[in-house]
Amino acid sequence: MSTLLQRLLRETKKRRVFLKVDIEQGEAIQKKTLSKLIKKAESTVFGKSHKYKEIVGSDNLLSDYQESTKMGDYLNMLPWWSRGRLGEDNVTWPGTIKNYAVSSGTSDGSSKYIPVSSQMLKNIRRASIRQVLSIVQTDVPKDHIAKKWLMIGGSTELEYNGVYYSGDLSGITTGSVPIIFQRLSKPGIQIRREKDWTEKITRMTNEATNWDVGLVAGVPAWVKLLMESVINEYDVENIHEIWPNFEAYIHGGVALNPYKKSLDGLMGRPIKYFETYLASEGFIAYQTRLDNYEGMRLLLRNGIYYEFVPFNFRNFSEGGELLPNAEALTLSQVNDKEEYALIMSTCSGAWRYLIGDTIKFTNLERCEIKITGRTKHFLSLCGEHLSLDNMNKAIELLSEEYDVAFEEFTVCGVPYQGFFAHKWFISCDDEKLYSKTNEIRDKLDLTLKVLNDDYRVERSAALKNIIVNFVPSHKFYEWLKSNGKLGAQVKFPRVLKKDMLESWRDHLSATFNG
Repeated sequence: MSTLLQRLLRETKKRRVFLKVDIEQGEAIQKKTLSKLIKKAESTVFGKSHKYKEIVGSDNLLSDYQESTKMGDYLNMLPWWSRGRLGEDNVTWPGTIKNYAVSSGTSDGSSKYIPVSSQMLKNIRRASIRQVLSIVQTDVPKDHIAKKWLMIGGSTELEYNGVYYSGDLSGITTGSVPIIFQRLSKPGIQIRREKDWTEKITRMTNEATNWDVGLVAGVPAWVKLLMESVINEYDVENIHEIWPNFEAYIHGGVALNPYKKSLDGLMGRPIKYFETYLASEGFIAYQTRLDNYEGMRLLLRNGIYYEFVPFNFRNFSEGGELLPNAEALTLSQVNDKEEYALIMSTCSGAWRYLIGDTIKFTNLERCEIKITGRTKHFLSLCGEHLSLDNMNKAIELLSEEYDVAFEEFTVCGVPYQGFFAHKWFISCDDEKLYSKTNEIRDKLDLTLKVLNDDYRVERSAALKNIIVNFVPSHKFYEWLKSNGKLGAQVKFPRVLKKDMLESWRDHLSATFNG
């Protein structure tokens, strides 16, 4: 066993990676976290404006905090964060924020600049270490994990405007890899700095045979593209012919299900998949258990205080907008039946911030969650409430039935004969399936009816049709590139609306009448 691996195992014991926390314990931990955050921010401009000094030490800390600070999305925090980006100190968090994560998310709007404090960077690094240590504790071969770790992220060459640095969060965090892991990490510094994604893939492909990779981390679409490039370049059957010790893949940013069939097809043998939930706003959760378990452990000691808003008509509009009188719950008040929109207060100066994700608890005793979608990435033209979770599951089941990978897809709502219809665009490079479009459409429709009762009801009422178009997969990536969104952390939007829908239709016009 290598010296480094022995250090990893010692770190595992020292850091008590698998310390179990139930809901009751988690609630107590979270109250301490909130108290520390408010105390730290009491002298900031935001803290003074919201009278945090009067809240600190209050017997009714949470209710006082909720009364003083309203929930809101990026636009709610934007005026405050903009002051920080203009060079003002101590706005929403003590000191100067030197890094801003540029979050274009699913490319469905203008870029957001999310502050990343030095304290948040420390917490992200600490959580990253704990995640790898948790993998060491599974049945993944220990010696293989001590091989090279390939981290496929954004460019570490950040933009600097004289006041702050900005770029992908993966570029900000990868640029400060923990010392214990630096000798294991690939690619090298020069490739990490590369901003052109196509060039980055080429350079990693050229170096691939020099790396004995045991673990890979990155967004599924781009990991797949790299592995396909390596396999094609060296004319091998699978990636294990190049990286025989490849055992574990840490994935996140988008649901794995639509990509898993393709990824499995690139392997010479099964590997282990570990999900992670690292958002621009902070490191939220990671998977600690295998055996196809669906759930990630919520990180409760990581500079983040969580609130949970039930994702229903009482709290959100039909367009996914948070309503003024929305109710936020604490950890001890949640259940494992409902979906919740995630609200976060963080050590980067986000306060009661709606990050836009919806989650569901998969195990209350272990405080484990899964991501179910986005507050605005669902379709409800007439009450069908079709969620991203429903869409991903339906595509996964179709892929299994037809033994083909439908990796990318997007859906939009359209008028239809005085009522409504859903129009799907699904990636497919097997032309033989194009003749089965109607058959696949009917099976997709039936699957969604089984998965979603509201959808089933509306399909016999106002939702009159479902339309499916197959699109070559390269068209999805070309659209991202044409919108300047090609990169390691960008995902194709699963629901298209307004300007993005028009842009997509224009892009497809040369292929078929979209």
